[in-house]
Amino acid sequence: MLILELYVFVLAAFVGYMVISRVPPLLHTPLMAATNAISGISLVGSLIAAGGARNQVATLLGFVAVVCATSNIVGGFLITDRMLRMFRTGSGKREAGSAAAADRRQRVGRRSSDVPV
Repeated sequence: MLILELYVFVLAAFVGYMVISRVPPLLHTPLMAATNAISGISLVGSLIAAGGARNQVATLLGFVAVVCATSNIVGGFLITDRMLRMFRTGSGKREAGSAAAADRRQRVGRRSSDVPV
C-alpha cells in the first residue's frame, strides 16, 4: 500500500510541476488570486478543526493548520501585490521608458511611404 501512495504522490508532484511551469507569465496573477481563495477555504476548515475541541491533539493540529494557512494567504497577497506593481505605470524612469518604448513602436510601425521626403 505504501508503494501505491508513494506512486500517487510522485505522479501528482510531476503533473503539478508540468502544469505550473507551462502557465504563461500573463496568467500568474490570476492564478495566484485563485490560489489565495483556495487557501482561504483551507483556513476556514482549519479554524473549524481547531475550534472543535474534540481533543487536545485535534486542537493542536488545527492551530498548526491555521498558522500555515494564514502565512500562505499573507505571502500570496504580498507576492500578488508585488507582481501587480510591476505592471503599474509610475513616475520617473519607468514612465520615461514607457514613453520611449511607445515612440519606438510608432517609428517601427511606419511604412516607407509615410516618411516625409
